[in-house]
Amino acid sequence: MSDGFGLAPALAERKAKNRYRERRAVHSPQGPRIEIDGKQVLNFCSNDYLGLANHASLKQAVHAAVDCYGVGSGASHLVCGHSHEHHQLEQDLAEFTGRERALLFSTGYMANLGVLQALLERGDAVFEDKLNHASLIDGALLSRAKLVRYRHCDLLGLERQLAASEARRKLIVTDGVFSMDGDSAPLAELSALAQKYKALFMVDDAHGIGCLGSSGAGLAQAFKLDQTQLPILVGTLGKAFGSFGAFVAGGAELIETLIQAARSYIYTTAMPPAVAAATREALRLVREEHWRRERLQSLVFLFRSLCAREGLPLTESLSAIQPVIVGDDERALELSEFLFSEGFLVSAIRPPTVPEGTARLRITFSAAHSEEQVKALVAALVLGKQNLDAFVDGT
Repeated sequence: MSDGFGLAPALAERKAKNRYRERRAVHSPQGPRIEIDGKQVLNFCSNDYLGLANHASLKQAVHAAVDCYGVGSGASHLVCGHSHEHHQLEQDLAEFTGRERALLFSTGYMANLGVLQALLERGDAVFEDKLNHASLIDGALLSRAKLVRYRHCDLLGLERQLAASEARRKLIVTDGVFSMDGDSAPLAELSALAQKYKALFMVDDAHGIGCLGSSGAGLAQAFKLDQTQLPILVGTLGKAFGSFGAFVAGGAELIETLIQAARSYIYTTAMPPAVAAATREALRLVREEHWRRERLQSLVFLFRSLCAREGLPLTESLSAIQPVIVGDDERALELSEFLFSEGFLVSAIRPPTVPEGTARLRITFSAAHSEEQVKALVAALVLGKQNLDAFVDGT
């Protein structure tokens, strides 16, 4: 039966191009091994980088907070939904990142939209890496500022664009660790350009926060960039922290501006207080259990070493995100399905999420994985290459 909107042809075209997205229902907690449709598989596509999503102490924190606060927050932060747990988490995150203040958002997508919409308007310009996350692109478009995109990590190209701009306010925006490629932005050089051209500087460190830096405070800590050098820092809580939500950290005036003007903060219900309580416990573990970051890096090193020995092509990523570039959309899907049949869950990522001709397997690691599981994955990849001849050189 027709839906009356003429949507069927577009859906059929997606399927024909091997770009149709489908969901699989998970019937177990997140972890290195999960159950999907009755099948146990090793999970190598989660963003639970430190293995905290099913941690016992986080679950205990949730239970205790539910007993105290109930389930829902009841309203937005500015009405009556801002609990003590939210307030304390914001203070903890500010101290953790070395910033004056922090502000919670319900998702990273909403944080990025909120910042860009609140700070920019017509007559301004926002300069973004071409591989930035979709939420940063959408936030720029929502702001109505002029969107200027520069080639991936192209500092010379960005400087030419900055020098030529006559915008009232300029803002440089980049991912910290790029979500599909796994490489890191040159934050120190970008900060220097921002200061040279009197531009604001914003980093979405969704995939670096918790994993990088001496205490897990992310790329800003790894590059030793303080609040002056990096005034707008965005982090998510649903990846390395194993929880949910996001935050923006920076100066007091920035945070007050967002409270007053960020529509995605003002006009939405606050996250449940129990989620904030669980995140506070996750933050404690991130700060105290350094071994999680060390183990994560050792597993990445093991994977890359084994792949090099087997002649499997990888990109230059040194993060927990290890993409294997396949190129062709259909081949990427075939390889993903082959791995699933062998007991491994690895997503095939295709355009428009990634550029044309760069369909890939997005392999991610967790501190909860074992060395034996990593070795088994590499063996399955070797078998997949032999069976499907699906790999291309990703360097």
